[in-house]
Amino acid sequence: MNNLVIDLTHGGVKIAISLAKKGRNVLAYDIYSTLKGIDAKMLEVYGVELIQLEQLADFRGDMNVIYPIHMPLSFDEIESFNPNLNYTFQSHHEIIAELLEDWAEDIPKVEVTGVKGKTTSVFMLKEILIDDNPLILSSLGALLYEDGKEIVLKKDISIAPANIKETVDLAYKIANPICKIADGVVVSENLRKYGSAIFESSLGVSGIGDVGLLLNIAEDYPIAKGRSSASKAKRQVFRCKCVCIQKEALDDYYSDVKHDRINTFSLTDSASSLFVENVEYNLDQTSLEIAYNNVKTVNDNSVSGKLNLKTFAPGPHHVSNVLGVVLTCLSLEIDTDRIINGLNNYKGIPGRTTKRTVENSIIIEEINPGLNTQAIKESINMIQNLEDYYLSIGGDYGITCEEIDEEKLANFLNTLNTEIILTGDLGLSIEKKLTKKTTYFKDYREVYELALKNHKNLLFIYRSDYRKVSQR
Repeated sequence: MNNLVIDLTHGGVKIAISLAKKGRNVLAYDIYSTLKGIDAKMLEVYGVELIQLEQLADFRGDMNVIYPIHMPLSFDEIESFNPNLNYTFQSHHEIIAELLEDWAEDIPKVEVTGVKGKTTSVFMLKEILIDDNPLILSSLGALLYEDGKEIVLKKDISIAPANIKETVDLAYKIANPICKIADGVVVSENLRKYGSAIFESSLGVSGIGDVGLLLNIAEDYPIAKGRSSASKAKRQVFRCKCVCIQKEALDDYYSDVKHDRINTFSLTDSASSLFVENVEYNLDQTSLEIAYNNVKTVNDNSVSGKLNLKTFAPGPHHVSNVLGVVLTCLSLEIDTDRIINGLNNYKGIPGRTTKRTVENSIIIEEINPGLNTQAIKESINMIQNLEDYYLSIGGDYGITCEEIDEEKLANFLNTLNTEIILTGDLGLSIEKKLTKKTTYFKDYREVYELALKNHKNLLFIYRSDYRKVSQR
């Protein structure tokens, strides 16, 4: 059988090489024409043949097509290049699950997806599982924790499904260095340094997780040239052994799903498996009283109870993420004291919601490559005394596959009774769509200077990679 890997931009090179190492005949189609350098050389070394779709006419027999879930081609379009082939189709997520089928069966594994809150939730889980030396893939990098210390396996890495395999492979190299000694080469017998794994994914999950956490469908944006959507892609979460999902998302998008272990969480719906009985919001530490009933666990048990905790969760959308994390841990049968202590240690992460004081000004930053109108609304709504703040909104283009709906954002901003400062390329474009007067700074640093000069607090919302902003 031939295996055709489509898309060498979003992890296809890793998939192709992994399959070739298993002795499979592998073809590759560079749909975005981005292949170069070491990646091209590696494909050549492992005998992966680069083809154009027109060359499918030269093949006979079985053709397994391995495609990204957001592929801008339909199956019919691919088959049209040679209707006589016997086609099967596997998503990148599915092939990663196959490649890791026998991996780490003895440790807790969590896959996290959703439209918003993924990275935040991953690092909440990290705080809870820190004693298990977690292995992590997130939008902030591939990381390994050993005795509480962070080891950076790879910083610039996407959350494409293939990079789950990449993260596992990088961790293996760390644990198993090849040591040269006088008599030859000795390979370490230490096969693993981690006792848990947490993987973030933007468009669904692979299904290797003991628990799949789906945080929300805050916006059901289109993918694959409008032939699919975020909600359809994230349906893959139900491949996991146990699923924790926002109840509103389950009711709105997946009411047809049959699964033995589905647990729900909600800010408002007491019919959920886990919900909030009381919440006291604070920009530093929010207090929660949580109840949970008949939560199905990975070990076929059911747990019920209540717990009180405090953590950094200044707005309702943050609290919703906390609920998903707590439910995930209960599903894994993690002790409640570990949950409470871990969340108490969580203080936010760079590149998501953070709070700091500079001179006499409170600076709240939302710097996130995935910001959309709903996320911006939620960030603004968490500030109770907005009149004490400058509100700055801006950002960069081309940082994620999901671009922001500028018309929708402009319509919302026009309804606000507060002064708005726009910045960056996104701010410049938004300014042209607003009917209200605003201030514009090309350089976002001028916003900080203005706030400090006038002794004002600042809510800084910027759509970008935090690393790019922090390095300027």
